[in-house]
Amino acid sequence: MAKLLNVSSSPHVRSHDTTQGLMLDVCIAMLPATAFGVFQFGLNALMVLLVTVAACVASEYVYETIMKKPITVYDLSAVVTGMILALNMPANIPLWIPALGGIFAIIVVKQLYGGIGQNFMNPALAGRCFLLISFAGKMSDFALDGWTGATPLAQLKAGETVDLAAMFVGKIPGTIGEVSVIALLVGGAYLAYRQVISLRIPVTYILTVAVFAFVFGQQDMTYVAAHICGGGLIFGAFFMATDYVTSPITPNGQIVFGVLLGVLTGLFRIFGGSAEGVSYAIIISNMLVPLIEKYTLPKAFGREGK
Repeated sequence: MAKLLNVSSSPHVRSHDTTQGLMLDVCIAMLPATAFGVFQFGLNALMVLLVTVAACVASEYVYETIMKKPITVYDLSAVVTGMILALNMPANIPLWIPALGGIFAIIVVKQLYGGIGQNFMNPALAGRCFLLISFAGKMSDFALDGWTGATPLAQLKAGETVDLAAMFVGKIPGTIGEVSVIALLVGGAYLAYRQVISLRIPVTYILTVAVFAFVFGQQDMTYVAAHICGGGLIFGAFFMATDYVTSPITPNGQIVFGVLLGVLTGLFRIFGGSAEGVSYAIIISNMLVPLIEKYTLPKAFGREGK
């Protein structure tokens, strides 16, 4: 009986989930969007994916080796960072650019802040924003079937009509992983089924963007649906905004976070100079997560004594 009464520090209830298992699920969930991107954009898309993932994994391994830290590449977090970053790239971008973004994401945003669990913003999105600022022309050069043209969101912002069915299927210009809504929803459904993510953030985020577009954009459901299906909203809502490290852990905080994401995305898209805004909305909201959690923590049961 005495052996059952062990004094130990928390946690006292442990999950069988591991970082490697969770990251593997995220990788699997991104496979439909990855496969569609490679099918649509060809070998260039596959090369961007391989080079970016390799740059992320190599950066983490080399940094941890030099700094004599435990090697963590086997937890697959660097692979997830590389996949997310690659799927946010145009297929025809020079390969050294996403490789540079991967190095920045891993070294500057992740490792210099202490490694996995310590970064204050999503490393992949920070890497993408770094590349958007540094190489704006290359990062906005989208092509499909040899034809270079504006993305549906850019057409929408210019007052042109868009093909909603093509946007839903994915036969549009854009980054490798954001074009097919169907493929992204399949991956999101897998993450929800596996209980890797909660649907609070994705649903609140998407609904807020829809309401914002309807109120401040056009009172037209096709217009609203185009904002939902266009750009990186679906990809960001399910795969980037739900990052464990950079999103709130409290249920109410997740709802506040989703609303904040939606408002910022709507502001950038409708009132800003660019047609897109998901990446900047997420990294700005990431930095506000400590404040959100401070005011949404559940109250402790009981009351304070005199």
